[in-house]
Amino acid sequence: MSVKAAATHIDWTKLSTSLGLKTETVAALSAFRKRNEEARRVLTDLKEQKTAVDFAHYRKVLKNQAIVDEVEKSFKAFKPAVYDVQAQIKSIEGVEAKALERAKFTATKVESELADLQATLKNIETSRPIEELTVDDVLKSRPEIAEKIDAQLSKSKWDTKGYNDKFGYVTLF
Repeated sequence: MSVKAAATHIDWTKLSTSLGLKTETVAALSAFRKRNEEARRVLTDLKEQKTAVDFAHYRKVLKNQAIVDEVEKSFKAFKPAVYDVQAQIKSIEGVEAKALERAKFTATKVESELADLQATLKNIETSRPIEELTVDDVLKSRPEIAEKIDAQLSKSKWDTKGYNDKFGYVTLF
């Protein structure tokens, strides 16, 4: 499929909504679309304009025939400049390849993070409510807590710094 055919078959609405793009990206895409449509309109208008010069008409209207002859000679001798754009195309293709590579890397990274988040969510959804947890369950899942408690008890520390400030002083008697 040619570039022109591909460009005309772009579903701009689907492109901006289905990909979950940020608002800045959607705005930039809309601005690009507007510029693209304007450039296409201008190109169509220019293609429809008459490009042939009627030198016979100018010979009838102007008194100085030498100027008309000189302009006609210059007009017929004119050859548009031809530019080799292969270097720019290769540069653009290189940038596109790097961007595609980065996009694939980002996609795999996002998929990996999404899988991790889904596993975490499943873990949260299937876990027991906190009201049903026992001290033994907490110590089993976080052994470093048991080590801290044992270290404090070996130093004869029976309270936790800041606990009473945060939760209030509780007396059992």
